[in-house]
Amino acid sequence: MAVPVRILIADDHAVVRGGLRLVLDQEPDLAVVAEAENGADALERCLRGDIGLAVLDIAMPRMTGLQATRELSSRCPDLRTVILSMHDREQYVAEALDAGAAGYVVKRAADRDIVDACRAAIRGDSFVYPSTLSAALREKLERTRLSGGAERSLTRRETEVAKLVAEGHSSQAIASILVISVKTVENHRANIYQKLEIGDRVELTRYAIREGLIEA
Repeated sequence: MAVPVRILIADDHAVVRGGLRLVLDQEPDLAVVAEAENGADALERCLRGDIGLAVLDIAMPRMTGLQATRELSSRCPDLRTVILSMHDREQYVAEALDAGAAGYVVKRAADRDIVDACRAAIRGDSFVYPSTLSAALREKLERTRLSGGAERSLTRRETEVAKLVAEGHSSQAIASILVISVKTVENHRANIYQKLEIGDRVELTRYAIREGLIEA
């Protein structure tokens, strides 16, 4: 019998992680070997090199599933990712594909779809919750799978700062969370506003919601 694929599950709700583990561990070819409650911890764990597939919630503290997916796509190209989300809007699916995800599963259908999504990702195929797929998105899915995802306008650190600002954290709090100086936080904030051509936190929050960094 083939060795099961080693899976990491990342979600900030323990009950969700437990439910996914229960479903996946019933399959002989899949084995959940690690859990994380935020994207930063998931990324750190995956970078150790013994994880074959990461199932990542789209909205988590510190680093979202999309941010972690972008990092993993560039730093661990052989590792596959599946995004888990409450949303079935095409916009969120497109963001996941742009980030390099191989699959997108809506939470309400996770018990039915997660095994198929994981197996598709492992094969090098793609899986998206059917109701979200338009013809245009199907084409985008294939292009993204072949190209490995698009570049983002913000750097990884800028995206981290943007998420935290949109969540309402002060510059001092962000500096503490990211272990950088307040001055560096302010510089990142200025660069973010300039790149995105926005003027305040309200506009940044709208951006963060559109990008899936935070939930509305």
